[in-house]
Amino acid sequence: MDNRAALSDSNDFSGSSSICCVAATTESLCSDASPPDVSALRRLSENLELAFESSEFDYFADAKIVVAGGRAVPVHRCILAARSAFFKSVLAGARKEKEATFEMKELGKEFDVGYDSLVAVLGYLYSGRVGPLPKGVCACVDEDCSHSACKPAVDFMVEVLYASFAFQISELVALYQRRLIDILDKVAPDDIIGVLSVANLCSKSCERLLARCIEIIVKSDVDVVTLEKALPQEIVQQIIDSRLEFGCIDLESTSSPDKHVKRIYRALDSDDVELLRMLLKEGHTTLDEAYALHYAVAFADAKTTTELLDLGLADVNHRNHRGYTVLHIAAMRKEPKIIVSLLTKGARPADVTPDNRNALQIAKRLTRAVDYHKSTEEGKPSPKDQLCIEVLEQAERPDPLIGEASVSLAMAGDELRMRLLYLENRVVQSHGIKRNEILSSALDSPGSVFINLLQVGLAKLIFPMEAKVAMDIAQVDGTSEFTLTAIRPRNLADTQRKTVDLNDAPFRIKEEYLNRLRALSKTVELGKRFFPRCSEVLNKIMDADDLSDLAYLGNDTAEERNLKKRRYMELQDQLCKAFNEDKEEHDKSRISSSSSSTSPGIGRTNGKRVWKG
Repeated sequence: MDNRAALSDSNDFSGSSSICCVAATTESLCSDASPPDVSALRRLSENLELAFESSEFDYFADAKIVVAGGRAVPVHRCILAARSAFFKSVLAGARKEKEATFEMKELGKEFDVGYDSLVAVLGYLYSGRVGPLPKGVCACVDEDCSHSACKPAVDFMVEVLYASFAFQISELVALYQRRLIDILDKVAPDDIIGVLSVANLCSKSCERLLARCIEIIVKSDVDVVTLEKALPQEIVQQIIDSRLEFGCIDLESTSSPDKHVKRIYRALDSDDVELLRMLLKEGHTTLDEAYALHYAVAFADAKTTTELLDLGLADVNHRNHRGYTVLHIAAMRKEPKIIVSLLTKGARPADVTPDNRNALQIAKRLTRAVDYHKSTEEGKPSPKDQLCIEVLEQAERPDPLIGEASVSLAMAGDELRMRLLYLENRVVQSHGIKRNEILSSALDSPGSVFINLLQVGLAKLIFPMEAKVAMDIAQVDGTSEFTLTAIRPRNLADTQRKTVDLNDAPFRIKEEYLNRLRALSKTVELGKRFFPRCSEVLNKIMDADDLSDLAYLGNDTAEERNLKKRRYMELQDQLCKAFNEDKEEHDKSRISSSSSSTSPGIGRTNGKRVWKG
């Protein structure tokens, strides 16, 4: 009856840790209970499981638990109260309410528990059975991985462990503690830090797991800075003391950075690049000696990291004491803007870690298959995990891809540049023309519309996350559209306007337009390079036969301008249609490439809450 159990193979556990609690209970009853009694217990388990999994029983639910993102799990208070002392206490205060709503962040308090993990724990409370690990949730994107100890599998088990501890389900805590101990030797040291942190929260309930995690971290090369960012100080000190006891003399493993490096780190933490410049002028250390770029990529704000890169004072391919390049650290953080920034500054995607992993492999091992293979609705942001992998895949392609573009797109770009020059010359020569005429000329210009909407605006509409990454790196936000200072189209009808010095305005406009032209051109190039799928969709509208006519204003009458605007809307509709067709094709190819290894998410099939393949 448990639909999730049938979908697991690579995630099955052998040994005592894979035994379901209900199975162990059944075995202990065999000597005292007749076969009909065992069969009755099994039917009871299946019926209660159905009450939780089937949407038909949601009508009878009298409470729900909401996780981050707003997803809710309907529950029945009487069952949870009978099965858990924790829920009995919590639900007692809400017994007068017809339907109570509980936030998981309030129930869990110290650690976030996701939807899938919550469903697993609640499913156990209903049925008394522990199913195998859900394959889509506990599998990474790397097809060469066994998925027994990659980060998605570890994260799921850690979340179930903590939820079981929070809900006071001691037998489930013991089971998942054993499961984690069984695989710790295969888990990456950076992932063990997360396990250690939760084991510490669970205190005496997970003493064996905590001790084993500390033992592994002591012998690892994880530096003190990383430990201090993730763990309580007493645990960090315990690890340092153990390393010194074992005779470790590596400074990064046994001591904090010196005061000069700490000052650089504090400047990055406070997003103060100017302070960082001053510290570097003192000459006590360099960015490379302080591993400042590694630190910024791991912990600092993405904008601050980009500004640090723009200083041009750090080697983007520099390795830290663990042998990791900055791009390796960026892949661990899974922030697409930082990854693209590093690649545009010359980071090498082919460089490998001491254990022979490149940035793409690192990103794949950290990304859940269920997230990567999930379809993205039109106009909705793509998952960052998915974007990071796509960017790194494009980075590994041959360099000629940088120059790939439709011929018409390049021609359109030339015509738009000519249109910009025309506007600039007209404004420079318009000292005696009224302010409204200058604004009307600029704001009604089809060239301006095409720059802001076709090249970038439509990308923002259809591919918001990809467009944001490219625009942030190109620093489009730092430029302005063709308007006079502080005057916007919606203000043109206002009776009161700011005074504008027309002797100064043309030159300001010219500079702003050139800056925006450069930024938008860079945005388009970044889109072609790292998001070719999106670029191809946008090219369909740029390849329209009458694009050049739309981009040129000339001496058009008001009626001709309206016709061009209507044609623009038609082209936009064609783009949306092209997007839907490409999206369907992209989803089909992604599903076929993943074959049977894909299990994208949890949902309802035939009215049941199940894992979907």
